[in-house]
Amino acid sequence: MKRFLVVAGNIGAGKSTLVRLLSEQLGWFPYYEPVAQNPYLVDFYANMRTWAFHSQVFFLTNRLRTHHQLMNHPSSVIQDRCVYEDAEVFAQNLFEQGLMTERDAQTYRDLYQVLVEFLPPPDLVVYLRASIPTLLGRISQRGRDYEQRIRPEYLVQLNHLYEKWISNFRLCPVLTVPADDLDYVRDPQHLDLIVHKVEEKLSGKEEVVFEEAEVNGLKPG
Repeated sequence: MKRFLVVAGNIGAGKSTLVRLLSEQLGWFPYYEPVAQNPYLVDFYANMRTWAFHSQVFFLTNRLRTHHQLMNHPSSVIQDRCVYEDAEVFAQNLFEQGLMTERDAQTYRDLYQVLVEFLPPPDLVVYLRASIPTLLGRISQRGRDYEQRIRPEYLVQLNHLYEKWISNFRLCPVLTVPADDLDYVRDPQHLDLIVHKVEEKLSGKEEVVFEEAEVNGLKPG
């Protein structure tokens, strides 16, 4: 049976790495977030309040197109970041920071909600929940120049919006991974546990969670 899985989470949560590892374990097609050539970015950085709406509509269009293409992909797929995050987290953050007017934010949200009604949801969202120290540590480790200027306050705001989004998300099942506690890069047992939970969730078991005792049981000492 073909499956469509999304890995969601804040900047530095480890989405791309988990997409790669899960695709290797499950034999599914990985789709990583591309660097879109947004024609509004230069104007946006020059005047964010004027161009925020245009820029976000461009990103939304690309994300919707990708979602549709992945739904039609011949094999099971795992996507790095989804269309819902663009709207519920990043566009909402622009509005809350005063960089998108209320009129533009409402128009954007109306467009997003209408389009999502026609968009088949994925089979599962895997949400990587990570604290600010974990995010900052991973951002520092991967050494991307453009990310080193990210302020902790910005990550705090995004984390707040991620938690708000995921707590109200009902379009498909959600599996929340405690990313502070599970090092699926260095410890194969941690990855095996995530794969097991994903398979359980996809099989239709509703109450699949990471129990504190089983996570602690994987920690050394």
